[in-house]
Amino acid sequence: MTDGPGRRRAVFLDRDGTLNVEVELVRTPADLRLIEGAAKAVRRINESGWLAILVTNQAILARGDCGTEGLEKIHDELRRLLARDQARLDAIYVCPHHPDYTGACNCRKPEPGMILRAQSDFNIDLSNSWVVGDSMKDIRIARNVGARSALVKTGKAGRDAGPGDRPDAVFASLREAAAFITSEA
Repeated sequence: MTDGPGRRRAVFLDRDGTLNVEVELVRTPADLRLIEGAAKAVRRINESGWLAILVTNQAILARGDCGTEGLEKIHDELRRLLARDQARLDAIYVCPHHPDYTGACNCRKPEPGMILRAQSDFNIDLSNSWVVGDSMKDIRIARNVGARSALVKTGKAGRDAGPGDRPDAVFASLREAAAFITSEA
């Protein structure tokens, strides 16, 4: 986790409530609608040279509400919607587990598995990276991997906060978070 030559910076993004409008469950591509300004925020991350990496818990797989093929179609739609504003995700990491259906795992946020895989895949300097999300799971995973955390007031807006849950920064939207993060030297 130390800084070194060639290490990259990343913005790890939550999906539901951060990039797309929070609904009960996104089961099909038709259920997916981007939050206003989210695509432009991702494009700003892209243009600034930071990696834009999606990390998302998707218990719909564990519960059988959607199969892997269906989830891939949802993520294809996400990519298509982002591309309309010349934005792209550099990678998508999914936790398909849920403790009630599959038992414990090391990748369900706030566990660090997805981010540690991305760190290895992309040579990421976690101490100079950010996790952006609408839930305290996102804030906790940032703490668990040594990254900085940004809470956005969309989706759950941090209503699941407990004692000691303090993000490094709070923003009204992903667009504001991306502007702040990418303005760093």
